Amino acid sequence: MNKKRFSQLLATCLLGTTILAGCGGGASTSTPAPAGGGEAQQSAGGEITAKIGVVSFLSGTGAAYGEAQKAGLELALAELNEANKGKLKIELQMEDSGGKKESAINAVNKLINQDNVVAIIGPTLSGEMFAAGPVANEAETPIFGISNTAEGINDIGEYVFRNSLPESIAIPTAMKAAQEKKGFKKAAFIYAANDDFSVSGFKTMKATAEQMGLENLGEATFSNGDVDFSAQLTKIKELNPDVLLVSALYKEGSLVVKKARELGITATIIGGNGFNNPQVFEIAGDAAEGLIVATPFSPEKQDEKVQTFVKAFEAKYGKKPDQFAAQAYDGLYIIAQSLLAAGKADRNALRDQLAQLKDFQGVSGKLSFDEKRTPVGEAVVVEVKGGKFVPF
Repeated sequence: MNKKRFSQLLATCLLGTTILAGCGGGASTSTPAPAGGGEAQQSAGGEITAKIGVVSFLSGTGAAYGEAQKAGLELALAELNEANKGKLKIELQMEDSGGKKESAINAVNKLINQDNVVAIIGPTLSGEMFAAGPVANEAETPIFGISNTAEGINDIGEYVFRNSLPESIAIPTAMKAAQEKKGFKKAAFIYAANDDFSVSGFKTMKATAEQMGLENLGEATFSNGDVDFSAQLTKIKELNPDVLLVSALYKEGSLVVKKARELGITATIIGGNGFNNPQVFEIAGDAAEGLIVATPFSPEKQDEKVQTFVKAFEAKYGKKPDQFAAQAYDGLYIIAQSLLAAGKADRNALRDQLAQLKDFQGVSGKLSFDEKRTPVGEAVVVEVKGGKFVPF
C-alpha cells in the first residue's frame, strides 16, 4: 500500500463511529470498505451497494441547471435500481453548492471523508470543478462532471472524468454550421469575465472566428450577477457586426440576448453551452428567436432511445428534459455500467473501468473517452424557433 493510500485510510478510520465500522471497528453486516475507498459493499447475495455523491447547483441564480441534473439523476436511479435488482443498488447523496467554489470544495470533502462515497457526480460549473476536482483527485476518488465544458477539466488529474462535450467541440460546430447558412463575416463578442466557463467559451469562440477568417470588430465583458448590459451592447451596435457571439450562463446570457434585440441589433446570435436550458425562453422571450447553439442532446431528435427517455421524463416531471438532465441521466448509467464491470464498489477499480469507456450509447449520443478521459462525441446544432430548440 503506498503512503498516500495508507494516510487516506488512516484518516478515514479516525472520523467517527460510522466510518470506524467500515474500517473494522464495530459490528457490520457488510464487508469492510477496500483500501481504494467507497462505501460500496457486496452482500452475501452478491448485490453491490454503492453510495455515490452528487454536488449540484441547487440554489441561487443558476439553480435551473442543478434542478435539471437532479431530475435526470433521480430518473436514472429509479430505472437502474429496478433493472439491476440483486446485482447493484445505488444510493445518491445530494449536496448543494449554490454555484460557489468554496461550497463545492466543502461538499466534496464531506462526501469523501464522512459519507465515504465511491464516486462523486458534479459539481455543476466548470469553475467549481477546477476548485473541487483536485480534492477528489488527491483522495483518489472518481469525480464525474456532467456539465463541465471548459478547457482543461481533464488535466486536473486521472480521477477526473466528464461526459459533457467540451466547448472546443460544440462551439466550432455551431459557428461553422451557422456561417455556412448565414454567410456572416464580421463578429463581435460579449462574455462574463468572472466565470471560468464563460471565459473558456469566449476563447474558443475567438480562436474559431480567427480560423474562419471572421473580422473581429470588438469584445465586451460583464460579470455574473449583472442585469444591465446597455452600455456594452450600445457600443457593439455601433460596430454593426453580422454575428454576435455570447459566452455566459443562462440568466445573464438571456438578458444579453433580450437587450441586444431591444437595442435593434439584428446580427445572428450564437451562444455557448450555458444557453442549453429552457429558462432562456422565459427570460429572453421572443428575443430568443433565432438563437443558435450546439448541444449533444435534443428532445426533438427522432431516436428511439431519446424518445423513450423524453416520455419517461415528461411522465415524471411534466416537462421535457434539457441537455443538463440528459447528461446527468447518462452519467449515472455510465457509472453503473462501470461498477458492474468492476464487480465491486472500489474507487480505484471504478476509475479504471471508467477510463475504458468506448461507444456508450446514451440519450446524449454515442460517447467514448480518449486516452486523457476527454469525451469524444458529436454535437447537434439547434436554433430557437417558436419557444423551443429545433434542429438547425
